[in-house]
Amino acid sequence: MNTTQFLDFMGNVQVFDLTQRLSIHTPPWPSYMPMGLQYFKRIAGAHMGQGANGQIMTTSNHVGTHMDGEIHFHASGRSIGQVPIEEWIGPGAVADISDEVGDYDLYSPEMIMKKVEVKKGDILIINTGYHRYAWDQKQSDEIRYFVKHPGPGPEFHKWALKMKIKWIGVDCGSADHPMNTIIRTWHPARFLEAEQKLVQKYGKKWDELFPPDEYYQVMHLKLFPKKLVHAENIGGEIEKVSNQRVWIGCFPLRGIELESAMCRIVAMLPPK
Repeated sequence: MNTTQFLDFMGNVQVFDLTQRLSIHTPPWPSYMPMGLQYFKRIAGAHMGQGANGQIMTTSNHVGTHMDGEIHFHASGRSIGQVPIEEWIGPGAVADISDEVGDYDLYSPEMIMKKVEVKKGDILIINTGYHRYAWDQKQSDEIRYFVKHPGPGPEFHKWALKMKIKWIGVDCGSADHPMNTIIRTWHPARFLEAEQKLVQKYGKKWDELFPPDEYYQVMHLKLFPKKLVHAENIGGEIEKVSNQRVWIGCFPLRGIELESAMCRIVAMLPPK
């Protein structure tokens, strides 16, 4: 394929935006600073001059669709801006497991691979169905989105490393199960609900299936030192690419000091 053919082909490629809309109303991960936005100048001339609108944004890095960087939990890791662009783009799979998981449920590698082919070195996007509870959706439910969403089972992080997954994306508040994070302590009544469901399904209490020393924020603490990071709060047109192999691109800010970064994530398919 020569350059002209390549440009013609790419001009007809289908591009799907997997990014959640961003607003001052977008909730950050619990306890993080939300986004603030104000004008410091306006076209009409208010505040220091005229001729253009100018804004100042203040925010944490964990609002809306964002990539958690290695140094978010691993001090000697790479910042977002130190990661080559090649690591943010590449072939991958979008697995829609929304028909198999609900509040507090666990997902497994088998559940993923049953839906779509996953190859070594892939980018993996997981559609749990919980993007429908995001702040800007008709079914918006902040508690379900951040506190009750499904999460990985005990073997998932080991499988992800074995598969050399490039990075993982989830359509909910965290790549970790919420009850393997500090949310368990902040929402004790919800933890009791989650544990009751776990006992009914697996016959084990939470700390029996997930010993805290091994599983507390395992997707962060165990994987980030291995350069396997993840994006959270994916949404947008994710339903249009579910259970398909696609080309995926993530475009975070090239911030040399950034521990994480808000980003735009897209999936691409061949022309119709």
